[in-house]
Amino acid sequence: MTGNHDRPMIEAEGLTKYYGEFVAVEDITFSVPKGQVCAFLGPNGAGKSTTMKMLSGYLAPSAGVARIGGFDMQTERLEGARLLGYLPEKGPLYTDMTPKAFLTYCGRVRMMSGRQLRDRLDYVCRICHLEDVWGKAIGKLSRGYRQRVGMAQAILHDPQVLILDEPTSGLDPNQVQGVRELILELGKSKTVLLSTHILQEVHAVCSRVLLVNRGRLIFDGPVTELGEDGDTMEVRFRELTNAA
Repeated sequence: MTGNHDRPMIEAEGLTKYYGEFVAVEDITFSVPKGQVCAFLGPNGAGKSTTMKMLSGYLAPSAGVARIGGFDMQTERLEGARLLGYLPEKGPLYTDMTPKAFLTYCGRVRMMSGRQLRDRLDYVCRICHLEDVWGKAIGKLSRGYRQRVGMAQAILHDPQVLILDEPTSGLDPNQVQGVRELILELGKSKTVLLSTHILQEVHAVCSRVLLVNRGRLIFDGPVTELGEDGDTMEVRFRELTNAA
């Protein structure tokens, strides 16, 4: 690992995942440097979530290597996990706990305590707008609030790398705007890999696009190369995924 600002913080090297004879992901290779907000796009079933799970260490690849901050997420997962905040699609939450209790638990699992933990809890409560539900059971919260609790756990330990799988799913337009602003702010100092189906969102917060289809990477380039706005991006997206 070097001290270069452009050193990769997220690396996929030949990532492949088989389920029996089904090929979910095949030979995906890319790297994301420090400080870049990168969109990870593709149709449903293209392999996005599977790739993100391998990058985060939650799923073992059939072949290839996933690295976070230079750490192999199979052999050095604890070291990599310290650098990583991960929001999975439909991430698990303890529904009988309150956001405060759940996030306190998450912080303690990550060896946070005392003033550091209190300060970070205050921060994520405020930045994710959880004040009104801080003491309510998660099981009684709306989908949008649950999503915000998931985002709060992803950023609680101030990670250098964020992997976010559909972070605005289930949010109303005002909440979506709030998450976009948060991602833009976080992207000033962190490396972000963002999966979304909302192409306007990509245009709003990302500088680069990775596009997968049928388990393979078919496009890697600047957002502007995919389209000037959400509508032109949608046309190009359909062209690429239908032709692949």
